Amino acid sequence: MTSVNATAMPIDDAALKSSVGAATRGLLDLKQPDGHFVFELEADATIPSEYILLRHYLAEPVDASLEAKIAVYLRRIQGAHGGWPLVHDGPFDMSASVKAYFALKMIGDSIDAPHMARAREAILSRGGAINSNVFTRYLLSLYGELTWRSVPVLPIEIMLLPMWSPFHLNKISYWARTTMVPLMVLAALKPRARNPRGIGIRELFLQDPKTIGTPARAPHQSPAWFLLFSTLDKILRVIEPFFPKWLRNKAIQKAVAFIEERLNGEDGLGAIFPPMANAVMVYDALGYSESHPPRKLQRDGIDRLLVIGEEEAYCQPCVSPVWDTALACHALLEEGGEEAQHDVKGGLDWLLPRQVLDLKGDWAVKRPEVRPGGWAFQYANAHYPDLDDTAVVVMAMDRARRDDQSGKYDEAIARGREWIEGMQSRDGGFAAFDADNLEYYLNNIPFSDHAALLDPPTEDVTARCVSMLAQLGETSQSSPSMAAGVDYLRRTQLKEGSWYGRWGLNYIYGTWSVLCALNAAGVDHQDPMVRRAVDWLVSIQNADGGWGEDAVSYRLDYKGFEAAPTTASQTAWALLGLMAAGEVENPAVSRGMKYLIDTQTKKGLWDERRYTATGFPRVFYLRYHGYAKFFPLWALARYRNLRSTNSKVVGVGM
Repeated sequence: MTSVNATAMPIDDAALKSSVGAATRGLLDLKQPDGHFVFELEADATIPSEYILLRHYLAEPVDASLEAKIAVYLRRIQGAHGGWPLVHDGPFDMSASVKAYFALKMIGDSIDAPHMARAREAILSRGGAINSNVFTRYLLSLYGELTWRSVPVLPIEIMLLPMWSPFHLNKISYWARTTMVPLMVLAALKPRARNPRGIGIRELFLQDPKTIGTPARAPHQSPAWFLLFSTLDKILRVIEPFFPKWLRNKAIQKAVAFIEERLNGEDGLGAIFPPMANAVMVYDALGYSESHPPRKLQRDGIDRLLVIGEEEAYCQPCVSPVWDTALACHALLEEGGEEAQHDVKGGLDWLLPRQVLDLKGDWAVKRPEVRPGGWAFQYANAHYPDLDDTAVVVMAMDRARRDDQSGKYDEAIARGREWIEGMQSRDGGFAAFDADNLEYYLNNIPFSDHAALLDPPTEDVTARCVSMLAQLGETSQSSPSMAAGVDYLRRTQLKEGSWYGRWGLNYIYGTWSVLCALNAAGVDHQDPMVRRAVDWLVSIQNADGGWGEDAVSYRLDYKGFEAAPTTASQTAWALLGLMAAGEVENPAVSRGMKYLIDTQTKKGLWDERRYTATGFPRVFYLRYHGYAKFFPLWALARYRNLRSTNSKVVGVGM
C-alpha cells in the first residue's frame, strides 16, 4: 500500500499521447464489421463442464475434437489445491470441482491420472460431493448419482400460484425465474440422463449417495426462516405424490407456455446458459425430437456460446455485445479523435434498433403503467432488458448527440430515461432487471443456498441511473427520482468510505460508480462523503501504482477491503473515480497512470487474467475480456483531457 501523501513523477505528455493512441488503435482493431463490439465472457469450470454433461445427458454424437479442447481448458484452470476455483488463482470450490471432475471423466480422463487423483483427494478431504450446492445436486439427481430426496422440493404447481402468495415467480429475479421454470418441469418428470457410457462419480462421496438428504442451512439463511421453509419442504415431499394429475399437467402446460413465450430464438431462454440447457432437457423429457423447432433453436443457441481456439475451448455463460459496445463507445468518446468518433457513430447506430420499445417484459408485472424503453445485455433478450445497460447506452448517445444535431438519438434517449425513472424502487435505489424485488425472506428457502434469488436495488446500478439522470439535466431539486437516488447512495456508503459493487468486483467498482454519479449530480467535491471515498481509494493503492481487489471481499462476514494483485480494469475504475472527485493532481492518480502506461502491451492493450466482474457473489464470477481493452483507454484519455483543459469532469455521468 502507498500513503495518501506519497509523491509521484509527472506523466510525460508524449508518453501519455502515445499510450492513448496505441490503446485506441488496439480497441478499434477489434471492432466487428457492422460496428459493434463483443468480447469473450468467461466464467469458471462450471459452464463448460455442464456443456459436456448436457451432450452426454442427451447422448449426442461425441465430438472428440471439441471435447479434447474443453478438456485441455479444464485441466489448465485446475487450481494448485487440486480442485477448481471460481476465479483465477481462487480458493477451492466444491461444486465447480465436482462438475469439472465429472466432465473430464465423461470425456475419458482416467480417474488414476495425476490431475484426477489430485482433484478427487481435494474433494474428499473437504467432505466429498455431499457439500455441492443445490444446482449441482439437481444435475447429479438427473444423472442418478443422487436421489431426488437430496434436493428441495420444487412442485411444478408453483406455476399456478396467485401473485399474493408468499412465493411467486414474479417475486424472484429474472435469472432465477428463467432457470427455475424448466427445472420445475424436470423435477416433476424426473427424467434420467441417457449417459451412454455409464459414467458416474460414486468415488467422490464419503457416504452412500442414496442416504443423502436436502442441504443444510446456508450461512446467509436465518435459522427461524430456514426452519419454517424446511418444514414446509418436508410436508410438500409427503403430499406431492398425491397432487391431482390434472393439476400437475395444467402446471406443466403453463410452464411450457412460459418457456415458449420467452425462447428468444437462438439467443435462448433468458439468453443465459442454465435456462437454455434446462429448456433443451425439458423438450427431451417431454418426448420432442431433436428437430423440434423450439428444442433445436435452444440447442443451436447453446453452441453459439462456445469459444473454440486452436488448443482450447470453453462455453460462455452468455454474451455481452450491448454492454461491450456501449462501454467501448464511452472510451472512444473520451478519446475524441476523428476515427474514434466515426466508430462511435457505428456502434451507437448498431445499438439504436436494439432498444426494446414494443414488448412489456416480466418487469411490467410490478410496473404495468411504464412504457418499455430499455436495452438488454445480449444480442436479444426482449423480456429482460436491464437498467445498467440502458443507462450506459443513453449516456453514450447523449454524449454523441452533442456533436450530432440530427436528433436521431433523441427519441431513444427519451424512452430509455422514461423507462429507468419508472423502474425506481420504493427505497430510492435501482435494481438491474426489476423494481421492488425486495422479498428478502425468499433467500431463506432451501433452494436458495446461493443467496441470489432476488434482484434488489444496488449501489452500482443506482449510481449509473443517477448518473444518467444528472447527465440529462436533472437535479436533486428538480427531480424527486434523482433526489431519492442520491439519498440512497448517501445511506449505503460504508464507514471506511467505499460502496458495494454488485456487478463488478467489488468495492473499487462500486466506489468508482458512485463517485461518478455524485460528481454528475453536482455534489461538492469537499462533501465529507466524497472525501471519505477519496481517502479510501488512495489508501488501498498497491505499491506498483495500480489497484486490485479479491473476490473474497464478497464474504458474508465482511471485515474490510481484500487486497489483490493489480489489474488494469480495477486500476482504471479507481482512477476514473478519483478524477470524478476532482483529484486529477493527486499523486495517486499519476502513479496509477504510470502503471497503465508501463504495462501496456505492444498491441496497445493490457493483459488481464484475473476476474473483475460478478455474476452471483460467492457463487459465480465473470472475466470480461473487454474490460482491459476499453477501461484503461477511458481513464488515460480522461486524464489527458483534464490535464490539457485544467478543468474537472462536467456534464458526463461516467
